[in-house]
Amino acid sequence: MEPCRRSMAAALLLLLFVGSRLGQDAVAPPLVRVNLDGSPRQRWEPVLRLYEPAYLRRCLRHILDAVVPKWVQVVLRPLADELECFIRKDYAEEIRGVAEALGISVGEVFLLNLSYEITAFCTSIIAQNRNGIIYHGRNLDYEFKDTLANLTIDVQFLKNGQVAYMGTTFVGYVGLWTGQSSHNFTVSGDQRDKGSWWENAVAAFLKRSSLVSWLIRDTLSEAEDFASAILKLAKTPIIADVYYIVGGVLPKEGVVITRNRNGPADIWPLDPIYGEWFRVETNYDHWTTPPPSDDRRTAAIKALNATGQENINLDTLYKVLSVKPVLNNCTIYTTIMSAAYPDWYLTRIRRDHM
Repeated sequence: MEPCRRSMAAALLLLLFVGSRLGQDAVAPPLVRVNLDGSPRQRWEPVLRLYEPAYLRRCLRHILDAVVPKWVQVVLRPLADELECFIRKDYAEEIRGVAEALGISVGEVFLLNLSYEITAFCTSIIAQNRNGIIYHGRNLDYEFKDTLANLTIDVQFLKNGQVAYMGTTFVGYVGLWTGQSSHNFTVSGDQRDKGSWWENAVAAFLKRSSLVSWLIRDTLSEAEDFASAILKLAKTPIIADVYYIVGGVLPKEGVVITRNRNGPADIWPLDPIYGEWFRVETNYDHWTTPPPSDDRRTAAIKALNATGQENINLDTLYKVLSVKPVLNNCTIYTTIMSAAYPDWYLTRIRRDHM
């Protein structure tokens, strides 16, 4: 058997093995497609038709009212009719399309997209095995787990009939916190809590800065490789601080970017030559000590060291992300991926902890 065929066969066997193991305690989200060649206002319509509109309206309004301060709603709702003045036209049109399909206001859908930007408490890991393969895994933790677990979807974004990139998101949300550009890079985002988020968000939004999750989607769409993805994620102005975790296809292509709104605060790459074959990012600067009440970092590091670089793969990375409190009562889904092997992309909703 030729080397490339042997590699492909091994990848498929590993994927089947991991899928069977994960099926014991978790379920796959729906896999949907969004056609980027069509009208932006109609892109999400086929996805929304899979759900009962009344149910989606109840879910989205529940989240919106619980998360978005009243003063923010007062300030931003009137701006909804002028979205194109502040955000990219295609995203504005996608938001309008979602609003029309659900029979709710554009302002509600826009504020919902803003609300998801403030509660993404997550754990992301990049790791390189002995053979130089880069693995990337993440747990996404949110409030409203019972609701959002039912709205989680894997999305293939199509251009010219081909998958341009893919990611995991929630119905009604046009951004991505988790995604993959095949044979180029993988990316996840973790919230960086830096105080008065809404005040910063409103001010930065009025300056036309990008939502942090929209920058992930833009990067997946536009960046041609790992290096260009790093540059775009590090330098593009965004509305709030965040951690971007990026994995590539070559050895040592892994980095955690700690972001301020206007640029990078820190770049933290893999350095496997010196034994630093993984990076763990939760929601705290890596040069600080996480609070004892939320120390997912230490548990993840202990699990990775116990696993060892020679044993890291999709299955073992999933196990690391399943160690408490890395996996916790707010974990909605786990995704594991490797840009060099895009068919390995795998998401599981963690209903075992609901």
